[in-house]
Amino acid sequence: MDIAIFGKRTQDSSKEQISLLFRLLKERGVSISVDTRFYDYLRTILPEAPEVDDFIPGNLFRADFALSIGGDGTFLNTASRVGDKGIPILGINTGRLGFLTASDGSDMEELVDEMMTGRLEVESRAQLKLETDSSSIDYPFALNEIAITKRDVSAMLHIHATLNGEYLNDYQADGLLLSTATGSTAYSLSVGGPILMPDSSSYVIVPIAPHSLTIRPLVLDARTVVDLRVESRSHTYLVSLDGRSYSLPMSSELRISSSDFMINIVRRKSQSFLSTLKAKMMWGKDLRYPSI
Repeated sequence: MDIAIFGKRTQDSSKEQISLLFRLLKERGVSISVDTRFYDYLRTILPEAPEVDDFIPGNLFRADFALSIGGDGTFLNTASRVGDKGIPILGINTGRLGFLTASDGSDMEELVDEMMTGRLEVESRAQLKLETDSSSIDYPFALNEIAITKRDVSAMLHIHATLNGEYLNDYQADGLLLSTATGSTAYSLSVGGPILMPDSSSYVIVPIAPHSLTIRPLVLDARTVVDLRVESRSHTYLVSLDGRSYSLPMSSELRISSSDFMINIVRRKSQSFLSTLKAKMMWGKDLRYPSI
């Protein structure tokens, strides 16, 4: 089995778990490739450098699984590195929320055994694709969301939106968010968007702090093509794809649609979206009565 490992470079508190992971994989005869910058970081925090078989300097690699060690941000970065390779991504949460991850690393031996014996589930998640005339966007796909936001703190953006060529609305707001079902529990949720079940291929368009309170989030069919034209007093605006931000001139027009490939996410058989939702968001919990 071939494993590609990626991680965030702030892991001091998790170094024992990381050392255990590398040891368990080597004991089971796994071929390990590690992101070069992550490996250089691990050499500074671990008692001895992990034993690996190869390094990953860019995005040209093959593996049976990609392991993401960190939080949701690290997972999204790993997804961009995996791209259209179809490699299932297994997240080990050493960050904060870890909505996309399969484990918090406290049961590392059990997790590795489940991976080695094929006792993990793989879910395919829809993505969004951004088309624009800007050459600065090297990876135009987003697993969570595409956000159009202003660059300064003063004037709102004026965003003209059409759906499948039909005029929808002129949004006057701090920005506009287009979120996948996967991203519906992230930025979209914090600005009032709905939660979508992860197997849905629909996506959501949500205004960020709109000038008019009558403008509400809208759930779109997966086949919908959204065209946006942005006006800004600063003559520029920001476009972010899963946190990767680019400054675009006001003359740039955006087209957003569903991607033609999906990202495969690993989950454990004991883990469901509803159980994760209830645990991470404390649904059904009454903090006045902690024992309930």
